[in-house]
Amino acid sequence: MKFFRRFVKLAVIIVGIAMVAILVILGIDVLKTNYLKIGHNQLGANDSFLIKNVNIVPMYHDTVLYNKTVYIKEGVIKDINDKIDIEGIETIDAQNKFMTPGLIDMHVHVWDKYELGLYLSHGVTTIRNVWGMPMHLRLKKEINNGTLLAPIFLTTGPKLTGPEFIGDDNLQLKSPEEARNKVISYKKSGYDFIKTYYGLPEDIFNAIIEQARISEMDIVAHPSQKVPYSFHYNPQIVTIEHAEDIVQQPLQYKLDSVKLNQVIEEFSTSQHTSFCPTLIVYYNIFNMLQNDDILSNSLVDYINPAIKMLDSKSQFERWNTIKKEDASIVERIGEQHEFHLYIIKKMNDAGINLVCGTDAGIGITAPGFSVYQELELYKKAGLSNFEILQTATVNASKTHQIMNNLGTIENGKMANLIILEKNPLKDLSTMKEPEMVFIKGRRLNKTTLEEFKNKAYNRKNLIPTILRYVENMVREK
Repeated sequence: MKFFRRFVKLAVIIVGIAMVAILVILGIDVLKTNYLKIGHNQLGANDSFLIKNVNIVPMYHDTVLYNKTVYIKEGVIKDINDKIDIEGIETIDAQNKFMTPGLIDMHVHVWDKYELGLYLSHGVTTIRNVWGMPMHLRLKKEINNGTLLAPIFLTTGPKLTGPEFIGDDNLQLKSPEEARNKVISYKKSGYDFIKTYYGLPEDIFNAIIEQARISEMDIVAHPSQKVPYSFHYNPQIVTIEHAEDIVQQPLQYKLDSVKLNQVIEEFSTSQHTSFCPTLIVYYNIFNMLQNDDILSNSLVDYINPAIKMLDSKSQFERWNTIKKEDASIVERIGEQHEFHLYIIKKMNDAGINLVCGTDAGIGITAPGFSVYQELELYKKAGLSNFEILQTATVNASKTHQIMNNLGTIENGKMANLIILEKNPLKDLSTMKEPEMVFIKGRRLNKTTLEEFKNKAYNRKNLIPTILRYVENMVREK
């Protein structure tokens, strides 16, 4: 008995020390991202301005409103006119530069706060996180409390799949009843949307759809191979993700343009469902197969260190093992990527609402940088610059009701804005280098944007990231 008491006492001490160590590690990680606090940035403290001498690309039409003045009050656009005079307000001279709405990335995986600054540094002012964990609810709360300079942050709950699809990155549902309970639970917890995943059987999928309708939660769908692709054309499913899944599921791994026409014709009749292609994440498989030194690319050093260690490296090794066994894989992946471009052009011509999403934060797809890479691929697909910008602005704002105050530059819209050197309708590459970004009316100049980018480069937060992921495993599994 005496030995047992000593053992318990020792165990309590060890657990106590471990808990203190964990708190210290997480606390240090929080301190390192204090540069994102509104109080840290003097320019970001103000959210009311006049911006004069600015050429506006409003995105509700393919047009430019030249030499305008924009009045922002408490983070909201209040007036746009040739001339506005308001006494005592800070005025910014845009010097005949161009203004667009802030960009929206509809498919990201967020691992830490550094990525929030990284998105802002590239003009991305709204992100939709599609693999929700408890840490994302805390992050959302902090952002919504107005203490952090960060994009508008929306998140799904954990990825929901069926009982046969095993993996630590998703939740295996065993019955329709469990599915309904999870939707109710995620609504109560504060997640914005439901994420359905590969491997969902029809009975469980139907239960999710029905409960999501009752709970008023939109669904983001990674297509399930357990149901027909057309099953996803449901009013409750707001976006379907990934161009490669069209090839893999309804086209059955064939680059069949005739069958594709049938798929697109069916899709175009679904007025409530948009399509999020995530072309860049698939194209990066092609990049990994072609470049043996891809993991040394500087962009990879903007990815969270835990993801670099556990995902980037394993993906690279997996695809290069396949290449050693079958050299033709390089050509096949390249051909499928080209077919994805064809899919996007056909969908756009059919009037399907395309929204920009990148799958950033996994593999070698770097947050922030990935948005322009994705837009470049839409350019290669044959979309006009206006159509390309629509995917990351007004088109995205049409998906969820919660986003209807974003995506265009109009009175009453949130002042999420980018100032650019050139007209992006003529030169899309100008989007790469924002001169200034406004998030909820708070100004971030080029120096601040560069600081946000530099802070995220080659960051050392491996252990805090792993601890947060372990928390997710414990709480959600």
